[in-house]
Amino acid sequence: MAFISSGYNPDKPMENRITDIGPKYFEDFYPPVIKKNKGKWLYHEILEPGIIVHVAESGDELYTVRCGGCRLMSVSHIREICEIADKYCDGYVRFTTRNNIEFMVDSKDKVEPLKNDLLSRKQPGGCYKFPIGGTGAGITNIVHTQGWIHCHTPATDASGTVKATMDVLFDEFTNMKLPAKLRVSMACCLNMCGAVHCSDIAILGYHRKPPMIDHEYIDKMCEIPLAIAACPTAAIKPAKVEINGEKVNSVSVKEERCMFCGNCYTMCPSMPLADTEGDGIVIMAGGKISNRISYPKFSKVVVAFIPNEMPRWPTLTQTIRKMVDAYAANARKYERLGEWAERIGWEKWFEICDLEFTHHLIDDFRDPAYYTWRQSSNFKFTSHVK
Repeated sequence: MAFISSGYNPDKPMENRITDIGPKYFEDFYPPVIKKNKGKWLYHEILEPGIIVHVAESGDELYTVRCGGCRLMSVSHIREICEIADKYCDGYVRFTTRNNIEFMVDSKDKVEPLKNDLLSRKQPGGCYKFPIGGTGAGITNIVHTQGWIHCHTPATDASGTVKATMDVLFDEFTNMKLPAKLRVSMACCLNMCGAVHCSDIAILGYHRKPPMIDHEYIDKMCEIPLAIAACPTAAIKPAKVEINGEKVNSVSVKEERCMFCGNCYTMCPSMPLADTEGDGIVIMAGGKISNRISYPKFSKVVVAFIPNEMPRWPTLTQTIRKMVDAYAANARKYERLGEWAERIGWEKWFEICDLEFTHHLIDDFRDPAYYTWRQSSNFKFTSHVK
């Protein structure tokens, strides 16, 4: 009866339907050449860094110019992107999952004018607004999380660390001279709304101290059962605390069980986690998603802690630069970073990358550790490995 009284007719579900709720149908945003040839592409190839051509069975061609973008964009920057799309691409533009901007044209004659226009646009400081690259055996843009600008649980910034890292890796964005593609990701805490679990190199913000508890206000501001239930390791329990001679409801944290995820702070603002000395960065390496050559791999911690060094994070960027240089000089063609490390042995990998191996890097997380530990005494000697 509720449906009938609201005017909805179950026998004619599309009658008088309101269609402007939610996103429009995605095919409405296809360039005509993509809509015409959907599912009928013969092949694609990379003509030069950042320039890709797709060829359809019909003979139609689609040329894509890929530019580096940023996750957080100003309105004026987005308007400039739309202006370029209107001028060269009939208003069509798309973004990749790694925040690259792709301009698509249906003729090779349109590529060079578009490319020249993009490279002519620069920031007041002289750097490119739309650097072209991010394809093939190189480094594409860094997918990252929100960081200090927008998130409540970060242990480091996202945009700042990504900008500083891409500045030192810019040459690898604009050329394709690495052994294979190298994916770099960033998450500002281990809740990980970035892809750090399976990237060649990953930057991870990490808290090292349990949450602080504001006993005076926690019962006034929070649903204590929610804060307790939010903890994935059952490290929080209810407690009574005396403040100014009065017993109040609060919680206590079993520090040895805390994994510093910040879920409690999400539920309860009286349990903040951020700490200047305790917060910093972990570097992970060796992960990948593809099945090419070898099966997908999880990233492994290779640097246990780097302090936050705003605004340019020099230790972080120098360490990543060192890892990329070692990979470029020593890996075989088509070999991803994790595949190279497994071929030569992680012992040798740490030596070549000039990284210290400490006990903090040993996987001891119960069940998965059983499968990742070397279950024999046969370690690889490294003196003969090249």
